[in-house]
Amino acid sequence: MRQLVLATHNAGKIRELRTMLSPAGYEVVAVREVLPTLKEPEETGQTFLENARLKSQYYAKATGRPCLADDSGLCVEALQGRPGVYSARYAGIHGDDAANNAKLLTEIRHLPPAMRTAYYACVLVLSFPDGREIVAEGKCHGMIIEPPVGTNGFGYDPYFYLPQKGKTMAELTAIEKNTCSHRGIALKKLLQVLV
Repeated sequence: MRQLVLATHNAGKIRELRTMLSPAGYEVVAVREVLPTLKEPEETGQTFLENARLKSQYYAKATGRPCLADDSGLCVEALQGRPGVYSARYAGIHGDDAANNAKLLTEIRHLPPAMRTAYYACVLVLSFPDGREIVAEGKCHGMIIEPPVGTNGFGYDPYFYLPQKGKTMAELTAIEKNTCSHRGIALKKLLQVLV
């Protein structure tokens, strides 16, 4: 079984990527399992690609193993793409889903439902110790709704409604989510290149 190191400490991303990569014959290990004391790199990029590349190269160099990094987020069209690359730290504290969602809802409160269109974007970068890399991107379109619905997923998922499914991202099972999510789409593209 081939091994990939995941360049993330986000438990939700680790769970999703493990679920999708295991059936394809990959053993997925989180970077904290390989180097538990390694300091995280600062995400200084202005795009999802820049941040994903920065993380994957940093961890591939530190571990000496192929390393997969994801940078992803929610982009609300009426907010000129915000929160975008700042999705996980939109309200200031990294990973505070409740605060991030509260800030988003405050910013779109004045918008009618038809103007609450948004998409999740994901860029995956797989970096190898020899410098090679594979890049794959995915998007999932929907809209922001209130009140939140569903308990699956993480982040903005309870507010992200998928008209084609008639559900929020947080109402989908892991299998359903992996077939239509931004991360699932990007990973399918990546696996097509890897195979």
